[in-house]
Amino acid sequence: AASKINLIPQDFFAELCAQIIHHLNHKIPGVNTAELCQRIQTSGIEINIGDLAKIANILSFLFSTAARNNLSTEELVTTLGSAVSTLPKHALQVIRHVWNEQGKSITASEDAKNVATVGQFVDMKWKLGVAMSSDTCRSLKYPYVTVTLTVADPSGQIMDKSFEMTIPQFKNFFRQFKEMASVLETV
Repeated sequence: AASKINLIPQDFFAELCAQIIHHLNHKIPGVNTAELCQRIQTSGIEINIGDLAKIANILSFLFSTAARNNLSTEELVTTLGSAVSTLPKHALQVIRHVWNEQGKSITASEDAKNVATVGQFVDMKWKLGVAMSSDTCRSLKYPYVTVTLTVADPSGQIMDKSFEMTIPQFKNFFRQFKEMASVLETV
């Protein structure tokens, strides 16, 4: 991961660190590594989304552990310097700066000890479709609903999960959502 961090320009690395801090403070639902990866690639840097997601996971773990242990900026940098000798100098500088400026907001948060352990729902999109025909069947005329859920996993990575349902399955899905809404209204 350290060699991949070396590829990321300092400004993008700083933005990634800041987004992770905001995620840990529950200000944003997650880190959109796909969008950030695309911007990095547009700038001419060869990095794939899997590597960027690994780096984001490492940084999220780093910042949440530092928050749980209430580390000062110097303690964090000293620990990093002795434990990770392969970490690029610009990355250490960014981590120092971000933790110095925004790290206290995580440690001050009551949730710092229990950093999110489950994913978070961000958005949902759906569309109705009809399969007209296929290679093996000339006339399907089969309606279906495609649902795309946007979720942030516990580390803050935002991803889309898509699935298809038949109309009866979608009606059951909708009924369950209505039940949840009515229960939430009583709270």
